[in-house]
Amino acid sequence: MKALIKEIKPKSPSFKFIQNYLLNKYSVTIVLFLVWMIFFDSTSFLVVNELNGEIKKYEAQLAYYKSEYKKNDDFYKKLMNDKSEKEKFARENYFMKKPNEEIFILVVDSASLKGAK
Repeated sequence: MKALIKEIKPKSPSFKFIQNYLLNKYSVTIVLFLVWMIFFDSTSFLVVNELNGEIKKYEAQLAYYKSEYKKNDDFYKKLMNDKSEKEKFARENYFMKKPNEEIFILVVDSASLKGAK
């Protein structure tokens, strides 16, 4: 009976490694789980990486808006505390004037500037 049953001998030691470890059901399960988590899951590595990029973009915007807010807040405080600053702001932006004063607004034609150059 033993003569009829031949034992299959591996051709190389790497076949034994493949048979023992890589074809093990636990190894296959772990590899499939890692592939699923990296590429296909809703919380995959790729999605998390993209969301981290968006977070960094929004943090940069937040820093920009905070600096703009601080700049505008400083300007507002300066404007509300100094009468000469109020007058300067009103004259420059709203063309306000004193009662006995005339204001001349000079408008430069852009077509004449192009021809002069």
